Amino acid sequence: MARGIPQTAESGTAVAATGYRPGGALPLRVEALRQFRRRRTLATFATVTALPLVLLTAFALGGSPTDGDGGAPALVAIATASGPNFAAFVLFVSSSFLLPVTVALFCGDTVASEAGWASLRYLLAAPVPRARLLWSKLVVALGYSAVAVLLLPAVALVAGSAAYGWGDVQLPGGGTMPASQVLWRMVLVVAYVYGSLLVVGAAGFCLSTVTDAPLGAVGGAVGLWIVSTILDAVTALGRAREFLPTHWQYAWLDTLQPRIAWAAMAQGLALSTACAVLLVALAFRRFQTKDVVS
Repeated sequence: MARGIPQTAESGTAVAATGYRPGGALPLRVEALRQFRRRRTLATFATVTALPLVLLTAFALGGSPTDGDGGAPALVAIATASGPNFAAFVLFVSSSFLLPVTVALFCGDTVASEAGWASLRYLLAAPVPRARLLWSKLVVALGYSAVAVLLLPAVALVAGSAAYGWGDVQLPGGGTMPASQVLWRMVLVVAYVYGSLLVVGAAGFCLSTVTDAPLGAVGGAVGLWIVSTILDAVTALGRAREFLPTHWQYAWLDTLQPRIAWAAMAQGLALSTACAVLLVALAFRRFQTKDVVS
């Protein structure tokens, strides 16, 4: 008989203990507090906050990027034109590696770390239903991922505006965008970047239910992202590359023009969301029948 779940004498059928509510086990606030206190959470937020400041220092010491190589990428060349330009540049250089690693870390470490500490079986014996356990951990992991993705451009926008001023945005293709449109377009960009990273978070979460090695789950998700990036560079694949999540990772650049083009962003979000739903469903199905011994 499982502890805390009495059985009837006649049939031996398990009945719920008085006052026990499966939906109330492991509340989100408890899981959020547990994850926030972990060093990797604080270290990740510190890294995301520090990156814009490091880039500002690099520009201050090395001079304006337009003073160097005339072949610098468009966003680099206009990075110091204004605070919003700097925020766009920071997001551009971070969305290919730093942010995917951050999302993979939050989502891939969440279940595997419990197994690695041999505390997973004690959570399930509390008793916390398996579906409730995964749901709580997934929501908190995605929540912290969203905070990290939002924190990076927010710090870059504030720091860049303090250093370079707030004004019209110089567009990579030429022309300017009024400062009055900056905030809502920045929200749109952040939402798209977060949505495009759902697939790497779901991959890490799925792997986290399979292994008790957190680095394996995180590394596996990041590895899949890197492989997708490499395959996307193989032009011989033709239109098959459109089914790679990383093919659309920079579709948000379509917002940096006078008239926003929505088609690429819609395709990117649709692909990322579909892959994420499939991977999360696989994680729940796999974990429901898993023999938890750690």
